[in-house]
Amino acid sequence: MKKSFAWLLLSFLLLLALAACANKGGEDPAKAVERYLQAKVAGDEQTIRSLLCSDLEPNAFQEINAFTSVTGAHIEGMQCQRVDESDVVQCQGKIVATYGTEETEFPLSSYRVVQEDGEWKWCGEAPAP
Repeated sequence: MKKSFAWLLLSFLLLLALAACANKGGEDPAKAVERYLQAKVAGDEQTIRSLLCSDLEPNAFQEINAFTSVTGAHIEGMQCQRVDESDVVQCQGKIVATYGTEETEFPLSSYRVVQEDGEWKWCGEAPAP
């Protein structure tokens, strides 16, 4: 009985350790930035709040409503990649926003990311690397 309990406990601890390793670091930080930008264009409040770093939580209202005054907005050619192992994700592409009948383009740039609670969070623009 003691052997089977010890074996069961050891198996459980091993599975727990493997699960922790598999989830370490959350998703790719570039994917988190892409999800954030897509949510910002769509005005998806829940996703924006979930991907916004704690330092920028006071700015959540501005981020959520960034494109509410436009008649349409979309992202073209978005490709994001983490710069080495840094806290910077560099993106190519642009946001195209329509104000009335006029289109305005906002080029994507470099963004700072931080890891909070095991997840990558968008934390504002970063200087180009």
